[in-house]
Amino acid sequence: MAHKVVPEPAKGDGVTQQVRRIPDGYHAVTPYVIVKGAAEFVAFMEKAFGATDRGQVLNDDGTVGHAEVQIADSVVMTFDAKPDWPATPGFLTLYVEDCDAVHQAALDAGATTVTPLSTNAWGDRGSRIRDPFGNIWWIQSHVEDVPEEEIMRRMADEAFGADMAVSAETLDREIRGIGRQR
Repeated sequence: MAHKVVPEPAKGDGVTQQVRRIPDGYHAVTPYVIVKGAAEFVAFMEKAFGATDRGQVLNDDGTVGHAEVQIADSVVMTFDAKPDWPATPGFLTLYVEDCDAVHQAALDAGATTVTPLSTNAWGDRGSRIRDPFGNIWWIQSHVEDVPEEEIMRRMADEAFGADMAVSAETLDREIRGIGRQR
């Protein structure tokens, strides 16, 4: 879908200029993840996901007031939570070329597995991890285009059903654990 360009009057000369309402490099939805330790969160995303640091603005006390990283074609924004703020974990989906390798890189960077790697009925292979900051990431690779009829057939298959049960149970356990961590 193309971004809509809306004319905006130029300052002073009365000439209309075309201004993109969504700046280059951004998407209509851009996650903003608030963590305790934003600089370390940026370093985690660099190591785990190959993110590129787009810049950081520091507050007078040295905390991060705003930071952005580029992961593939998307931007993730972050800043440091205030000391008295409760944890506010994010839930993010990351599509990658090789989810097995990225899953391992995330573990090497300090993440823990929430849901083990598996291939689902609709053709995505993936896992879930919890990063050291409490955010849950779905790491996925689309490995097969599956027609809807085949998806429905697979969903009735015992092996795919068991996989879906593991997926639901591990996420439920993780989210219930978040409530106990506060």
